[in-house]
Amino acid sequence: MKNEPESRKIAIDRSEGFGERLLGALLDRAHEMPPELIAPLVAEEVAKIGGRDISILLQDYDHLTLAPLSGRGLTGGAAESIDDSPAGRAFLRATPVEQPLADGVRMFLPLLDGSDEVGVMAVTLESVDDDDRRLLRRLAGLVADALVTKNSYTDEFVRARRREQMSVAAEIQWSLLPPLAMVTPQVAVAGILEPAYDVAGDSFDYALNNDILHMAVIDAMGHGLNAAVLATVAIGAYRHARRADIGLAELYAFMDTSIDEQFGPDHFVTAQMMRLNITTGHLQWVNAGHPAPLLIRDRQVIKRLESPGTLPVGFGGAQPLISEQALRPGDRVLFFTDGLIEEHKTGGEQFGEERLIDFVETTGRVSQSVREMVRALSHALMRERGGVTTDDATLFLVEWRAGTVDHLAITET
Repeated sequence: MKNEPESRKIAIDRSEGFGERLLGALLDRAHEMPPELIAPLVAEEVAKIGGRDISILLQDYDHLTLAPLSGRGLTGGAAESIDDSPAGRAFLRATPVEQPLADGVRMFLPLLDGSDEVGVMAVTLESVDDDDRRLLRRLAGLVADALVTKNSYTDEFVRARRREQMSVAAEIQWSLLPPLAMVTPQVAVAGILEPAYDVAGDSFDYALNNDILHMAVIDAMGHGLNAAVLATVAIGAYRHARRADIGLAELYAFMDTSIDEQFGPDHFVTAQMMRLNITTGHLQWVNAGHPAPLLIRDRQVIKRLESPGTLPVGFGGAQPLISEQALRPGDRVLFFTDGLIEEHKTGGEQFGEERLIDFVETTGRVSQSVREMVRALSHALMRERGGVTTDDATLFLVEWRAGTVDHLAITET
């Protein structure tokens, strides 16, 4: 019996199916595509599978509506309410929604950049099968990536998202922010700033480096442009120290020195710097002048995460004590700035932590994802305060999931 050759060619089908050709054509052209031609290209490709009335809807800065992007080949119209529309349901749940029509099916597909959402793509087909669903889902992913990439080259996408004029301070703050949400099998985070069009001193930042999630929430003193400049230096110092991979105490000291050397002793930033081991659920943090975070378990606030006081960044405080908490799978931790609980009408009492806790528990019972919960909580609190805010306010919610990610690196054969 003859021996088999040590190496032999295995016949593999490398032919392009229709879906692969369509997506490949988009990829081949997208890297050189100017921003204004994204919409016509998407419309052209969707038309090849019988799609019509294509809309790209982008989330506004207040997280209230999905605004239509204008462009050749796209259907315009009024903005869609996030709370009360099929497009809004697709956006909030990050899952496709199908709306039956007299002459077909209207598909609403979330535009996911990683796990953060850019908006929703809507398209109408005469009928929908599983092949259509799979192809449109992948096409929506490519559209989201193209929008995020081209956003650096144009102002058109930003303009579409704005419902009102934005202050210069807010312009600076929004440019500092990471994606507002991140979801992995092990951890999920979501943050929100208010007032969206006039925020100045508040900001947050995070990074997932291997099995450590790094997070920070800051509130720079003052208002307007001066506060935005102070916050910019604080976030820059935080990122610089974080990327040097130093401990929390050393990170606090570096931020403290940076603020003091740049602005002097009359300026400061309150802050919380945190680290979460997403494998073990071990949370560490330094609290430099913020209210205590809230630990949420089974949709109930079980305690405030109290910690030893540390002077705000810029005051030359002593080495801070690091607080620790072991999380259980499914635990959520809500970090927030004092503008949320100290808000009050002239002559009235402050909103207060107890009322905040009531809202956290009420909102948590009806919200599924961290992104959905932090948005619903922010809007509920704003309504309760009559739409009035005299100070910046930040919410940043973290959920430890204790999942694994190894399966994501395995391709199906």
